[in-house]
Amino acid sequence: MQILYEDNHIIIVNKASGEIVQGDKTGDEPLVETLKRFIKERDSKPGAVFMGVVHRLDRPVSGVVMFAKTSKALARLNAMFASGEVHKTYWAITRNTPAEPAATLTHYITSVERNNKSYASTKPSKDAKEARLAYRMIASSERYNLLEVNLMTGRKHQIRVQLSAIGCPVKGDLKYGDKRSNPDGSISLHARRIRFVHPVSHKEIDVTAPVPAGDKLWAVLEEGAIQNNNRQ
Repeated sequence: MQILYEDNHIIIVNKASGEIVQGDKTGDEPLVETLKRFIKERDSKPGAVFMGVVHRLDRPVSGVVMFAKTSKALARLNAMFASGEVHKTYWAITRNTPAEPAATLTHYITSVERNNKSYASTKPSKDAKEARLAYRMIASSERYNLLEVNLMTGRKHQIRVQLSAIGCPVKGDLKYGDKRSNPDGSISLHARRIRFVHPVSHKEIDVTAPVPAGDKLWAVLEEGAIQNNNRQ
């Protein structure tokens, strides 16, 4: 487990692809329970450990996940997420090149629980929720592109379905239109960064998650993004 930031009120970790944040029908141990057990053992806590889930990442997605270690932090973080005070940046690898190197996308998303899938339309409808994100291409290789995505809303599978809607499904994401799976079952979507004002101390918190270790493509595209940024 890679802890990126921790204090008395919050803990931020770099989730690996394949981990679940909260319990589901699979019965696999979720990250929230793993963290409880880890802190109980590390800190020799005699009683139950409080660990509040404030946001989630899909199972095949990697990157930044934050948990609340106190009920005070949980309540305040929930309010901050609801009001858009927590800023999340994602990196996505796509095989296809978007028509525009940078754009803001607006769709109307409907989620269907039966098949655990979301659908995007350019027109509003009764049950659809507005979804907005901004992306820009920050690196590319011979066959792949790296997009930086900033969410303006938080809808189920939002990045996956919106990028698919413009013909750029995330690499390995068979559910949303990519042609081939990744060998490890992941999709190439990574929660790269989270920024917010601490709900208790009021300090500026800015945390970046390293890309998945041992993945050559991620390493190549990350290096390209760093070089392109240095040229600007």
